[in-house]
Amino acid sequence: MGSTTPSTTPTTTPSALASGGGRTFSRRWVLGAGAAALATPALAACGDGDGGQGGSGGTLTAFVYGDDAVKVQQAAVDRFNASAAAKKTGGKVRLQKVPGSDYAPKLRTAMGSPSAPDIFFNWGGGSIKAYQEADKLVDLTDVIENDSVLKGGFLPSVLAAGDLKGRHYGVPMRGMQPVILFYNKTVFAEQGLKPPTTWDQLLDNNTKLKKAGITPFALGGSDIWPELMWLEYLVDRLGGPEVFKRIQDGDAEGWGDPAVLRAAEMVKELVDDGAFGSKFTSVSYVNGGAPAVFARGKAAMHLMGSWEYSTQLGKFPDFAKKNLGWAVFPEIEGGTGSPRNVVGNPTNYWSINARTRNKDAAIAFLRDCASKEYARALVANGDVPTTSNAALLLNDAPNSEYALFQYKMVEDAPAFTLSWDQALGDELGTRMHTEIGKLFAGKASPSEFVAACKGLK
Repeated sequence: MGSTTPSTTPTTTPSALASGGGRTFSRRWVLGAGAAALATPALAACGDGDGGQGGSGGTLTAFVYGDDAVKVQQAAVDRFNASAAAKKTGGKVRLQKVPGSDYAPKLRTAMGSPSAPDIFFNWGGGSIKAYQEADKLVDLTDVIENDSVLKGGFLPSVLAAGDLKGRHYGVPMRGMQPVILFYNKTVFAEQGLKPPTTWDQLLDNNTKLKKAGITPFALGGSDIWPELMWLEYLVDRLGGPEVFKRIQDGDAEGWGDPAVLRAAEMVKELVDDGAFGSKFTSVSYVNGGAPAVFARGKAAMHLMGSWEYSTQLGKFPDFAKKNLGWAVFPEIEGGTGSPRNVVGNPTNYWSINARTRNKDAAIAFLRDCASKEYARALVANGDVPTTSNAALLLNDAPNSEYALFQYKMVEDAPAFTLSWDQALGDELGTRMHTEIGKLFAGKASPSEFVAACKGLK
């Protein structure tokens, strides 16, 4: 989920917000920076030059987003450079930390020059599609399949979430960011409610909450990307992850799947029924409006990314510590999608430039991301790692109950669908946002929404 506006620099990494810290950031960055790096024309020069990469001698350059979480990656570099693997492969890694808003343009420029990085941080999916289409990435599928450390080191749903057409081009290197159904425990207790596990229960809760004068859901509709989360889960629960996978793979006719139309109809039903209140299109998440409505009990629930915990901890610490509850998105009766599926931003990834001078060293460096040392450093930074060994370490997390909930949620997920805007890339994602905004604002009918999306090519 992202925004059509330029990205802003976060005060911390979004993955660090998953389980603690009390710091907030503009959600616009999560897609904004990643998608901006995709300007395909800039890649035309990628094949030029002598094929040399950044650094000299046996040193490989690794571009990374230069926020406060970069200390985890710096420690990994130091560990690798002193390892037997570095000696065996004859390569070392130099980390190049690129400040917030500079990351996207600098990566784009570098990837179109002879000094392109050997390894680089990205968001997976649409954020690397242009590079993959220009043959600038190492296909890691067979590498991972034949390497026990990489194959068994990560949660399968997260490893697959950054794929392009079923092929791996990246290895997870930061924390998970699933979309979670948050609820106000005090409001629920006062109204005698429980977190809904089915869609019928959700609608029943809505009726009781409205009767009590409480808006069922907070929604930052002016930002649009919070609205996208609803469609992502509804389509997944109705038709499974295959519906959007078809769209992501370039078949715009996939928007005509019955699950998309039904999801749009359910959105209209929610809006018309007042599930989001009457003024949600003028409420923003990034300026704190929606979190405040939720924390103050004016809305009972909030569908939001895992960073909602630290957003609330920073703005309304008493609420976050005492009254904030969390649950999975409910099952939809008759739907074919598993109620255990997850949507959101699985993690960030390391990818390898196809022109690297030392592929073996680059792959050996990526293997460190599956290590206990790496996972332990992520936990200490407030992240929930995507490694298969992370559950054993999460008791030391800033909020172990919340961290373990997230991890179990993702571990149990048969599929983790990447945020649609992030998966589609900047151009299509921006146009899709426009159509979603029209649907939620009542300016387009469900059938008109479907027809418009089929035109997104």
